[in-house]
Amino acid sequence: MLEPVEPSLRRPPLLALPAMGWFMWFLLIPLGFVVVYSLSTKGLYGGVVYHFTFENYQRATDWIYLRIFWSSVKLATLTAFSCLVIGYPMAYVMATASLRVRSALLVLVVIPFWTNFVVRAYAIKLLFGEAGPINEFALAFGLIHEPIVFANSDLSVWVGMVTNYLPFMVLPLYVALEKFDFSLLEAAKDLGAPGWKILLKVLIPMTKPGIITGTIFVFTPALGEFVIPDLLGGAKTMLMGNLITDQFVKTRDWPFGSALSMLMILVVTASLGVYLKISATENAPVDATTVED
Repeated sequence: MLEPVEPSLRRPPLLALPAMGWFMWFLLIPLGFVVVYSLSTKGLYGGVVYHFTFENYQRATDWIYLRIFWSSVKLATLTAFSCLVIGYPMAYVMATASLRVRSALLVLVVIPFWTNFVVRAYAIKLLFGEAGPINEFALAFGLIHEPIVFANSDLSVWVGMVTNYLPFMVLPLYVALEKFDFSLLEAAKDLGAPGWKILLKVLIPMTKPGIITGTIFVFTPALGEFVIPDLLGGAKTMLMGNLITDQFVKTRDWPFGSALSMLMILVVTASLGVYLKISATENAPVDATTVED
């Protein structure tokens, strides 16, 4: 017979109250305002009229906005995949290096966080600009005959996204690889497994939590990014983040901007929920009574 749980164990500990208060005040309550605004209507001069309607959500399903959302999903997916391809070897080198070299490499990965996000975006714009050092170097050595126009393009937006979000991928991968038992790789080599098979069958499956965490850390903020497309895309690349920002700042249509925000939150949350549920099902232990002899 199960013993009754003491009432004190049912309540959250006192140490968790500040975190719960922070969560309520800075996330749930503002999110509640966004929900209310999304179900309201725009006033004559940009105000909010609290008239219950689903018109904003119906408007958000127009084809033009669905195309913008799809472009944002594609760019966020490409950014996450690029960060994974670049960040996995970086994290592997960091995890297998000596303690002194590992600390130095870790500092180099964290250094970008010491500068402002906007400053990093401007630095990329200057670095790849028509009069930037890369074009000047290529012109000086005769590699090109005229400067390459890099700014205000989709390529510059992609480079800016990857450069700024790469540490968010490297750090979770480093944590996962640091805990990995590298003797398993030696055992696989002794058994005659080729390098690609060791990577796909041993290393990647064993570091899957780090891959999932890094992908979520990169994909989620990249989906709503608006600073980098504005600075590096020259306001020519319209993404969901830019669209939502324009609704709040320029057109002053807060209800429609709130509806777009809620739809993006719901889509991301539902996608992550489905993925985590599938992952949990795949990793669920097998019941021995259901296994046939």
